[in-house]
Amino acid sequence: MVLNYIWIGFFLVALVVAAAKLLFMGDTEVFPSIMDSTFSSAKTAFEISLGLTGVLSLWMGVMKIGERGGLVNALARWLSPLFTRLFPEIPKGHPVFGHMFMNISANMLGLDNAATPLGLKAMEGMQELNKQNNRLDKPQKDNNADAVSAELAEKDATASNSMIMFLVLNTSGLTIIPVSVLVYRAQLGAAQPTDVFIPILLATLAATLAGVLICSAYQRINLLNWPVLLFMGGMCVLTAGVIWLSTAISRETMNTGSTQVANILLFGVICAFLVVGMLKRVNVYEAFIEGAKGGFDTAIRIIPYLVAILVGIGVFRASGAMDMLVDGLRWIFSSIGITADWLEALPTALMKPLSGSGARGMMVDTMTTYGADSFVGRLSCIFQGATDTTFYILAVYFGSVGIRHTRHAVAAGLLTDLVGVLAAIGVAYLFF
Repeated sequence: MVLNYIWIGFFLVALVVAAAKLLFMGDTEVFPSIMDSTFSSAKTAFEISLGLTGVLSLWMGVMKIGERGGLVNALARWLSPLFTRLFPEIPKGHPVFGHMFMNISANMLGLDNAATPLGLKAMEGMQELNKQNNRLDKPQKDNNADAVSAELAEKDATASNSMIMFLVLNTSGLTIIPVSVLVYRAQLGAAQPTDVFIPILLATLAATLAGVLICSAYQRINLLNWPVLLFMGGMCVLTAGVIWLSTAISRETMNTGSTQVANILLFGVICAFLVVGMLKRVNVYEAFIEGAKGGFDTAIRIIPYLVAILVGIGVFRASGAMDMLVDGLRWIFSSIGITADWLEALPTALMKPLSGSGARGMMVDTMTTYGADSFVGRLSCIFQGATDTTFYILAVYFGSVGIRHTRHAVAAGLLTDLVGVLAAIGVAYLFF
């Protein structure tokens, strides 16, 4: 329901703003711009889905090999002590834990194209469990079969606690190697493209920890146990290690090394799955084909959800509502005497939950306008790396398994984004 109201809000706010601009400012281009954005956004949504088809087929095929060879199950058993605390609805050692880990690892390495299909595979597994649990809770009786079926259909379309926790972990955008941001900084002439590396790491870590705490509070999960505490401590140690490494080597080595490590690890995973499959006497080619067939079906299923969310966002931007929101915030903060140096970078932060490409464009525009090494130029980069595209992830992940009732997913995701934005601002002032 929350997504329903937000989506309607995009259009109604755009209508009010556009009508005001036409009537009071004589802007005759605003409504043509809005309509152009609807067509271009719908086209972009289809192109994104079409572009995902090959990647989805590749990684779903690879994961099918991992399932047949037993690697996914082995990974799930290894992660059970931690994940059963964060996802108590999922049975210990369930294969979905392996898919979750692969998705989170790909996100940490900045490999978005690999993370999405792995995340969709995890969502499919959680939806199967969701349906099983719903049928155990509500056994069907012959005398009211239609009513029970309707009630089960509604429950099946409602996000489970595990789905929401997993989604918030994705929207928090924990990235150890923000390669794309560093590349854009280098292209735009930053003296030290990697100088935002540590700030991004700190901001995204704060967002991830906040996401876990927020979801745990909603779902009443007790985090005071050794597996969770060791995990959080390990994240902090890993972050400290990466920070130390970034100060010990040159920026060129850091850029090259981070890219190489990410891609070597990814290719290593593919080869490991193939080798284990051969050792287990699995016909890896047939297993790959079987898994890859699901990639096309998944890509088709998410098209309506992508069209809906991207058209709504495009209308909101084209009407000028985003610019008015930023100007309004600037006036509010200035009127109460709060320094607003960071407001020029705020469009990137506001756009990030809505659109990754839109936020990337805002980041590039900010660096181009104010300079890559300016305070707001660096801050826009930290905003870009601090969190992920909340509404895009909601639309794609929930849409792929037919979830319509998102419960507290939107609130938890947006609160996590807010923590990431506040952390980014604080870190930027601390470092720059």
